[in-house]
Amino acid sequence: MESVGAFRIFERSVMKRELQYTEYYGDGDSKAFLKVKDIYGEDTVTKLECIGHVQKRVGSRLRKLKKKTKGLGGKGKLTDKFIDKLQNYYGIAIRSNAGSIEKMQSAVIAAFFHCCSSNRNLMHGQCPDGKDSWCRYKRALSDKRQYLEKSPGLPNSVMKVIKATYLELCDKNLLKKCLHGMKQNNNESFNNVLWTILPKETFVQQKTLFLGSYIAVLLFNSGYLGLLPIFNYLKIPIVPLTLKKYMGIDKERVMKSKRQSLPSTKLSRRKQKAKKKNQN
Repeated sequence: MESVGAFRIFERSVMKRELQYTEYYGDGDSKAFLKVKDIYGEDTVTKLECIGHVQKRVGSRLRKLKKKTKGLGGKGKLTDKFIDKLQNYYGIAIRSNAGSIEKMQSAVIAAFFHCCSSNRNLMHGQCPDGKDSWCRYKRALSDKRQYLEKSPGLPNSVMKVIKATYLELCDKNLLKKCLHGMKQNNNESFNNVLWTILPKETFVQQKTLFLGSYIAVLLFNSGYLGLLPIFNYLKIPIVPLTLKKYMGIDKERVMKSKRQSLPSTKLSRRKQKAKKKNQN
């Protein structure tokens, strides 16, 4: 379904929009991209990766490796908590260095050794220097303070096993597709709006699907006030109380979005997520 949908969107772009799409943002699945990469001529469309999905590959590949390799997991070794840490540092390194492939690759590699470092085996050689460094050890050095590494890190035997798998995701060809620094959250947000109208678990006919999709597009782009022209066209009178309610819903949505984008709120969400994972 995704492949057919992508092909139709790209195919009609010249006739309907008088333009050609040059970039395709994907989530790792190459089937849809293969359908459109030569649509205007050979290799006319370039594939770019969603940063969020690339970040998730760190976790999924290391968990697969842990499952396959006997003795890799356990206390003081490659735990799920440590994998989550590596995954988060990888994502931060990419987002913080968007636009420069050299800086991005250097930061991703530095993040790996930084996470694996312990008090007995310090590995902060590739972390950035100075007072503004994200590495606490380098900040302590800059301030001429003694720093005690609290992280247990990883034993060298475990590091050697996972290093090759991690470094595969530091390849310049992959990181080149992440230079844009973007992700597919907008698409997922639209899906969420659509699913509140048409839940995935409920089968609907084509007419209902189209109508639900149109309403979802209106709500996503213009909020509840976007429905007013439809009511006017259908000659449905709008009372002031309804208008006030719609304006209130839209205002609350914007305020909620701003609250959720605050650094403190994001940190709180990450902590709650980590707590839930530990409980599970």
